[in-house]
Amino acid sequence: MPDMYKVLVIEDDEIVRDVLRSVLGGKGYEATLAETGEAGLEMFRAEKFDLILTDLIMPGMSGMDVLREVTASKIRVPVVVMTAFGTVQTAVEAMKHGAFDYITKPFNVDELVIVLDKALSFSKLKKENIMLRMQLKKKYNFKGLIGDSPRMQTVYELIEKIADTDSTVLITGESGTGKELIAKTIHYNNSSRAGGPFIPLNCGAIPRDLLESELFGHEKGAFTGAVNTRVGRFELAQGGTLFLDEVGELDPALQVKLLRVVQEREFERVGGMKTIKVDVRILAATNRDLERATNEGKFREDLFYRLNVIPLHLPPLRVRVEDIGLLTAHFIEEFSRKRKREPFTFSPEAMECMVKYRWPGNVRELENLIERLSILVSGKVVQTADLPEKFHLPLLPGREHPADASIAALASGQPDARPVAAAGAAAFGENGTNLNEMVSSLERSLIMQALERSGGVRSKAAQLLGLNRTTLLEKMKKMRIETSAT
Repeated sequence: MPDMYKVLVIEDDEIVRDVLRSVLGGKGYEATLAETGEAGLEMFRAEKFDLILTDLIMPGMSGMDVLREVTASKIRVPVVVMTAFGTVQTAVEAMKHGAFDYITKPFNVDELVIVLDKALSFSKLKKENIMLRMQLKKKYNFKGLIGDSPRMQTVYELIEKIADTDSTVLITGESGTGKELIAKTIHYNNSSRAGGPFIPLNCGAIPRDLLESELFGHEKGAFTGAVNTRVGRFELAQGGTLFLDEVGELDPALQVKLLRVVQEREFERVGGMKTIKVDVRILAATNRDLERATNEGKFREDLFYRLNVIPLHLPPLRVRVEDIGLLTAHFIEEFSRKRKREPFTFSPEAMECMVKYRWPGNVRELENLIERLSILVSGKVVQTADLPEKFHLPLLPGREHPADASIAALASGQPDARPVAAAGAAAFGENGTNLNEMVSSLERSLIMQALERSGGVRSKAAQLLGLNRTTLLEKMKKMRIETSAT
């Protein structure tokens, strides 16, 4: 904060102005004096002030008029009004129109300084809050997300389309792919909700008997241990976004109650009778196949379709190997800064191990690895010997990595002819072959490639194969092929 706070004093009484100049100067304030409301507004527009102290009753432009002009401007400055004891009601009215506080004449010097200090502290806190929200929005700007692969570009394009809406989004993907990061990105790129709260809730991390209270809150005495009324996550998210992570873990009874809130945006606290309405955007995430769970009767079909208004699938790291180098460089920079050490690099052999590894923990696993290496590796270059043993294990037959030729071809948009060539080469052995088995094997291989290329999105995979979606689903069911996307 500055050494001297600049205060604009608007007061028509010359004696009071002089007293205020003397008092404020002795308390660390720099007072600029104006004898009319009009003159004060001109100074306000020409200079930067930390606070405005204005009399309410003045000839010409009143203090209330000054307050209206200041609050209507884009400059956020706290206003404290002065008034005679008999016109306190006018001062209260001024506070309703945006004044921070009021003080009555004749005023006590210590009381005046306390009010001004509070106004300045509040103003500073408000500015810091605005700056923090701006930083958060910048941090979660989708253009700042890490990944240049075609699959991630598709994700960014979808975020750009849906961020500034209030539509419910269902984010799917394996654990560690960054679903909460995407949810925050959507929230902080919504012009009307970015200033509101982002409230996350992991539905799988809270005991089922407590989850209803976490979501909707409870009234005092609603159950044993409810000694006070508690506000739930829906109320906390008012004006902002509620992120329901692992929503597939909700039990059927809670699914019914959540469905009502998603539809009506209203609910009752546990043990309460009053209906509470909320203005909340709902983002949900899961690593489960909710469509399959719906078909199996484990998840309500009506709730699934309410949540799945806009589906957004995050691809696993193993199918966007182009991003491993970028993500690695990002985490190296982050942890080197935290550890106050020189950034390190990977040898070509170590990076090859990184690219060929399957990353079952996805981006989270990569982040944890880089953090570990930033602590354990003292040199500037990470060698293969520095990597965990699992990075050196050979791939099992039939578990080819997307970095291999077939997946690299898919990533580049070129069809992989190897299954067809292999089928032709093996068409006839010495004892002939089984045509049905060969065709079935080739069909399964092509379906798996199409699903891999489409990021598990079945409708897109069907287009790549020239099939109707229902036909593809029938074939997948027959072959017992499962995906986490829709």
